[in-house]
Amino acid sequence: MVQGGGCGGATPARLGIVRLGLLRSVRPIPSVGLVTVSAVDVVLPCLDEEGALTRVLAGLPDGYRALVVDNGSTDRSAEVARAAGATVIAHPVRGYGAAVHAGLEASVTDIVGFADADGSLDLGELPALVALVEGGADLVLGRRVPVERGAMPLHARAGNAVIARRVRAITGVRLRDIGPMRAGRREALLALGLDDRRSGYPLELVLRAAAEGLRIAEVDVTYRRRIGVSKVTGTVRGTITAVRDMSARLREAAR
Repeated sequence: MVQGGGCGGATPARLGIVRLGLLRSVRPIPSVGLVTVSAVDVVLPCLDEEGALTRVLAGLPDGYRALVVDNGSTDRSAEVARAAGATVIAHPVRGYGAAVHAGLEASVTDIVGFADADGSLDLGELPALVALVEGGADLVLGRRVPVERGAMPLHARAGNAVIARRVRAITGVRLRDIGPMRAGRREALLALGLDDRRSGYPLELVLRAAAEGLRIAEVDVTYRRRIGVSKVTGTVRGTITAVRDMSARLREAAR
C-alpha cells in the first residue's frame, strides 16, 4: 500500500504495491522508483466540497498544480480552492465526466493526475502513479484500499467488483477497481476521444485505452471516508445510477 511519494530507492515491485493490469500483447513496464520531480497538473472535479478542499489541497505534492473544476457548486468551493492556491476552472455543465474532461483539456503538463476533491484520497500518493507513467505506462489507476470503516459502502464494493470483472472479461486487463485516482499521458488520453460526460467516464476511459493498446497499470492507494455528503457511492440511488451508466458502456464495448 502506498503511503506517500517518498520511498527512496525502493521499487514498486519490491514493496509489493504494483499490480500490472496490462494487455497480454503489451510488454511489461519496467520497475521504477517512487520519487518523481515532474510537473504534473492534477484535475479535481468539484461539486460543493468547501469542507474538504483545504485538507485535500494541503496534500498536493511539490511541483504539482491543482486544477479544481467547479461543476456548479452552490457553496464556497471556488473561493476555498483559490485561497489554497489552486487554479479554479468554472464548468457549470453538470456531470462527473464533464468536469474531469474539462480539466484534462485545460491541463498543460505531459502527465496529468486525477482525484476526487472530497477528502477520500491522499494527493500525496499520486507520485507513485506518476512514476509508473514515467516508467512506461500510459494510464495508471489507483486501486482503493479502505482504511476506515464506512469508507466504501457494501453496495459500492459490490457494484465495483461486478464492473471490474466485466472489464477483465471484455479487455483482458486485470483491474480490480475503476477508481477516481488516476494518472496518464495527456496526449494519449485526449486522443481516445471520450464522449461520456456522466458516471460512465472512468469506465469509458479504461475500455478505450485497452482497445487502443495503451499500457495500463494498477497500484494500491488508501481510501478514507469522504468529508461531507456523497453524491454517488454514499447513496444506493447514486450507486445504481453509476452502475447503469457504466453498464451501458460495457454493452457497447462487448459488441
